[in-house]
Amino acid sequence: MTKLPEVPARPMDQGFPKADGSRRATPTLRLGFFALEPEPWGAPLVPSDECREVFGGGPCLGDPDSDGFLVSAGPRNTVVLHPEDAPGLQPHPDWKHSGGCCGLNGQSGMNQLCPCGVEVGTLISECNTAYELHLDPGRVRSTTD
Repeated sequence: MTKLPEVPARPMDQGFPKADGSRRATPTLRLGFFALEPEPWGAPLVPSDECREVFGGGPCLGDPDSDGFLVSAGPRNTVVLHPEDAPGLQPHPDWKHSGGCCGLNGQSGMNQLCPCGVEVGTLISECNTAYELHLDPGRVRSTTD
């Protein structure tokens, strides 16, 4: 795997049907590359007065309990990679970790498990988000260090 100096710009093709019938965006990273997301990413989501993307390349979310918005209070420096670069991960069996109409939105927290059953990351593949996998930096380590 090759580390990039920053997460590339998210492709702007979310929601458009692809040749394979999916509606997910083009992957943010090419196979074999990864980057660290310095901003808070993923769940938990907390109230805010500011409308910001909850996930890079994703929408601003309204707070259902107020007139405000939700923003990420998740970990910083998540490891971002192409979803196919982690073929051993398994989807979370708990449906609260599922998603929206076209894929996984990541709003309920980690939805990818290590083969041993430990939650390790969040895949987003919904039509209004980027298509990428984020690994929690506190739960994974590099085998090349």
